[in-house]
Amino acid sequence: MASRHQDGSAGDANYGAIGANYTSYRQPEPRIAARIVEALGDARKVLNVGAGAGSYEPIDRMVTAVEPSASMRAQRPAHLSRAVDAVAGALPFDDKSFDAAMATFTVHQWPDLTQGLAEMRRVTRGPVIILSCAPDELNRFWLDDYAPEVIAVEASRYPTMEAIVEALGGEAQVLPVPIPLDCTDGFGEAYYGRPERLLDPGARLANSAWSFVDASVGERFVADLGRDLESGEWDRRHGHLRTQPEFDGSLKLVVGRG
Repeated sequence: MASRHQDGSAGDANYGAIGANYTSYRQPEPRIAARIVEALGDARKVLNVGAGAGSYEPIDRMVTAVEPSASMRAQRPAHLSRAVDAVAGALPFDDKSFDAAMATFTVHQWPDLTQGLAEMRRVTRGPVIILSCAPDELNRFWLDDYAPEVIAVEASRYPTMEAIVEALGGEAQVLPVPIPLDCTDGFGEAYYGRPERLLDPGARLANSAWSFVDASVGERFVADLGRDLESGEWDRRHGHLRTQPEFDGSLKLVVGRG
C-alpha cells in the first residue's frame, strides 16, 4: 500500500498542508448534489469513499464515510457521521455491505484507481457513482490561458472517463454535469464567470492542483490576471462568461451498475 502523509492523507495531495480552510471555499453545490441523489436512486445504505469534509453526502440516507486525512475528517460538520480512517484500496467492509457507493472529486488522487474502484464494487450491491473531471476537457477553462501548468498537472492526475468505466466493469454511463454560474463548490471551473475569486490564495489552495506547481506560477497568475482585469482585457476575451448561466466544462458523473 502506498505511504500516507503525516495527517493520514493517502493520495498525492497532502491535506494536512493544504486542507485547513477547505470548507470555507468548498461547499456542496445543490444542483450537483441533486444529480448525485438521482443517481443513488432508492439506495438506503451508502458508502462515501474519499469523503473529505462530507460534501455531497445525502442526509436522508445511512451514510458510511471513509476519509484517510485527519485534517479533512476534523472539518466534517456535526450533523454528519464520523468518518472511518481507511483508504480506497483497502476498504474494511464485507462484500455487498452497501446499496450504493459514491466518490466525489477524489479518484484522481488515488494511488491505484483500479484497486480502489474494485474495492468499491466489491462492497456495493448497487450503483457506484463517481464525480470527476475529464482530463481532455480541462483546457476549456480560461485558466489555461494564464496558468497552463495548473491545467497540465490536473490533466496528468485525472483518470480518463474510459479508464473509470473500464475499472468499474459492468454497465456505466458518463453524464456531463453543467456548472452553474453561482456554484458554491469552489473547484477551479466553478469560477468560470467570477475570475476575481481566483485571486484569493485560499481559493487556489482549496484546489489541490496549485500545490503541485511552483509558487512562481501562482505569483505570475495573480499578476497577469490582475492586470487583465484592471485593463478590461479579460472581459474583452471572456466577459460573456460573467452572465452565462452554466458552463459545460470537464465535470462528469459516472454511474456504474454491476
